[in-house]
Amino acid sequence: MVLGGGIIYISLEVLIAVGCCLGNVLVIWAVWRSGALNQTPFCLIVSLAMADFLVGAMAIPLAVIVDVHVKIPFHACLFFSCVLIVPLQASVLTLLAIAVDRCLRVCIPFGYNSTVTKKRTWILAAVCWILASVQGFLPMLGWYNHDTLAHYNSTSIDCQFTAVIPDSYLVHFIYECCFLPPLAIMITLYGYIFLKMRQSRGRAGVAAETGEYNQKEHKLARSLVLVLALFVVCWLPLHVIQAITYYNQNIHVPSIALYFGILLSHGNSMVNPVVYAFKVPKIKKEYRKIWRRVIGQEQQADINAPANNTSDSHDGRVHGKISPEMGVNSIHLTLFHVP
Repeated sequence: MVLGGGIIYISLEVLIAVGCCLGNVLVIWAVWRSGALNQTPFCLIVSLAMADFLVGAMAIPLAVIVDVHVKIPFHACLFFSCVLIVPLQASVLTLLAIAVDRCLRVCIPFGYNSTVTKKRTWILAAVCWILASVQGFLPMLGWYNHDTLAHYNSTSIDCQFTAVIPDSYLVHFIYECCFLPPLAIMITLYGYIFLKMRQSRGRAGVAAETGEYNQKEHKLARSLVLVLALFVVCWLPLHVIQAITYYNQNIHVPSIALYFGILLSHGNSMVNPVVYAFKVPKIKKEYRKIWRRVIGQEQQADINAPANNTSDSHDGRVHGKISPEMGVNSIHLTLFHVP
């Protein structure tokens, strides 16, 4: 990459990394403060936020290190490159788990709470991360570019992602096996979810409580579909570029297109907290509380509260007010200092 372009790319990556870390920490904090961790979809949302946070905290810094061609041992470069893949796989599997969870909510509304418990949801989230780690670190088991290691005739190389990770792994395994099939399943599940919700809304004689409940579920489902759609829009270009260069090596993809695809894929992890802020009421409410606390309104209110109940006069007397809760209204006691 040209020096000027490299500086711009690294600067944008740094901004995205900061946005990923701050935004997703805010999501986790908001879910925790609201008590929504007791609800299974928010457990999975926290897991997704953790994946997005790791993109900013680990994947992007390692991507920058890899991009500047640091000379390091081959297997160290391979390890760093594998770490870049794990958050992507964790995001795909968590999004799939969220889609399955929402489908169960619609299919078995009465048995959902007994079937999908908080403990089972956290176990499912852990399984997603374990599978993501296995998929991401598969090149460490031997599916790497052996030609690169033979070319250098040394244990140290100029670290590049494409120098150690083979295109066959990225296209055949990551894209065709671990990205497209889960995506097709998720689209099918959400299509079924919205069809069932539409049928339930069209029934006559539905109770008001049931209608309100279905409306809340519909809003949450639409928000999660938006998260899925943004994930596809941000990640699909990079996968398509890799597939094009793999199946037809005569086609030259400009470097600017490749780096734009990388930035777009990383930027997805920064977008999700914004979606939650506008589309998920519980998180939106906590965002507002956190913002008021940051700007000091709540702290100022706490400071002013004692001042309203007790004030010092200039003549050395302290006036105290008894609140209505004590059974006395608007009674002021004057305490005189005894000399």
